[in-house]
Amino acid sequence: MAGVKTLQAAIEAILFTMGESVELSKIAKAIEQDEQTTEELLQDLMKKYESKNRGIRIIELDKSYQMCTKKEMYDYLIRVAKQPKKYTLTDVLLETMSIIAYKQPITKIEVEKIRGVKSDHAVNKLVEYGLVEEVGRLDAPGRPILFGTTEEFLRRFSVPSIDDLPSLNPEQLEHFKEEAEDEAKIRMDI
Repeated sequence: MAGVKTLQAAIEAILFTMGESVELSKIAKAIEQDEQTTEELLQDLMKKYESKNRGIRIIELDKSYQMCTKKEMYDYLIRVAKQPKKYTLTDVLLETMSIIAYKQPITKIEVEKIRGVKSDHAVNKLVEYGLVEEVGRLDAPGRPILFGTTEEFLRRFSVPSIDDLPSLNPEQLEHFKEEAEDEAKIRMDI
């Protein structure tokens, strides 16, 4: 039989991972103990959380138990919740970023030719996220901006340098080209 500390650690892991209330019977079954023993372990854990300076506690809800934050900690949670959220890279952003990474330096118009759609929003978001930046201007009428990836891009994708980006084999390139052409034909038919 596992020791008390091991069983209580298992209970903590269960409650933490589930994130919602878990029935006593399910906890007992998971730790291979009877319900009375499990309840005693839970009550002891609850006392430990209440008596120590901890940010969480275990509550009982009609023969179910849940790990939750102590109300005294809510102000700290609110401060974290108010912080700006991390960005999410959608398929459109990933596609645009890939084009820029492999073709840099590249203009927005060249990105749009490859993608077949306007890319203002995607490029602007990538600049906002610090993954892409202006790296110069093309010596052509209108002097369009050239874009390239940033050091942050390398850091986020764990790539030491642009030269270390995975290379696409010719078969993959041909397949992607065919998919793009097929997609362009479908769009033209619509």
